[in-house]
Amino acid sequence: MSTLYDEIREIRGRYPEGTRSAVLPALRAAQERHGWLPPEALREVADALDLTPAYCRAVASFYDMFHLQPVGRHMVEVCTNVSCALNGAQQVLERFESELGCKAGETTGDGEFTLRTIECLGGCGWATIVSIDERYRTHVKPDDVPGIVEELRNG
Repeated sequence: MSTLYDEIREIRGRYPEGTRSAVLPALRAAQERHGWLPPEALREVADALDLTPAYCRAVASFYDMFHLQPVGRHMVEVCTNVSCALNGAQQVLERFESELGCKAGETTGDGEFTLRTIECLGGCGWATIVSIDERYRTHVKPDDVPGIVEELRNG
């Protein structure tokens, strides 16, 4: 298995020399390896790209897709933008909070689930959209939530 440093150097080779273009795919690779972006992962990315950890953290903090805190084994993200909001996103979110026993922005005590709101998942015609482990569920209603949670718990 290659080291993260080697993987990022290989990624860096795909982009023009002297640019910072590889930082997003490098952060993605680090997050895939670590599950989130702890300080040591940011240092690894920075070292491989000849950047500072502060720069890498600044970029990562800008994007929803990067996690600067530990996250659960399952990531549940409920879209709350206007189309989903008009189609019951708040009720879907509240049902997830009830079923999981945590609020949006938190991880369950057992580390299994992180529940988040997200501004837009780009599925306005299929509201309410819920992303679960980067896979979209469309037309989610509050009554669908217990089954979704049970399915995830039972693997």
